[in-house]
Amino acid sequence: MSKARPKYLDLFRIRLPLPAFVSILHRVTGAVLFLLIPLLLYLWQMSLQSPETFAAFTAFMGRPLVKLVTIGLVWVYLHHFCAGIRHLALDLHYGTTLEAARATSWVVFGVSGFLTLVFGVLLW
Repeated sequence: MSKARPKYLDLFRIRLPLPAFVSILHRVTGAVLFLLIPLLLYLWQMSLQSPETFAAFTAFMGRPLVKLVTIGLVWVYLHHFCAGIRHLALDLHYGTTLEAARATSWVVFGVSGFLTLVFGVLLW
């Protein structure tokens, strides 16, 4: 019964299941959104101050790199939103079986990716 067990936990060698990956990304995207709130509020305030600052804001947002970053932030928001709905369903004991958890994880990635693509086309 004595098995050689590892003395340390190598997190990079562990293959996480998809529901765990969605859960971790939900936490990471929540932290990113929380940390970006001051920047987003500042940019919003700057765009509403005067017509000149709005023109500067739209010129800044017209840059291709800024558009790519904005599309990334849209994905962060949409993934966090979709995963949050999934977590609420899990809290209500819907989709708690292994098959349902895997399926809803794929749905979260699919819906957030599709909506990001739609918003990215509209944004570009």
